[in-house]
Amino acid sequence: MAKNDRFVVRHGNDWAVKKGGIARPEGVYGTQSAAERAAKETVRESGGGEVRIQGRDGRWRDSDTVSPGRDPFPPRDKRN
Repeated sequence: MAKNDRFVVRHGNDWAVKKGGIARPEGVYGTQSAAERAAKETVRESGGGEVRIQGRDGRWRDSDTVSPGRDPFPPRDKRN
């Protein structure tokens, strides 16, 4: 896990942006998309890294490498 990685996770009825290894969220948002945007902006400003997004069921549903981070496994599809 890189120092700039962020995770979008459930936080009660809201969504939180967390950094790995730290219990307190960096921010809490009313929607998952708002939390995802905030996480990507934070990672972009801190030099790039990975954003992982948790689904409502608690399983990881998506991850995205934010520039200038290097993606060790670039996507083969064109959705990201």
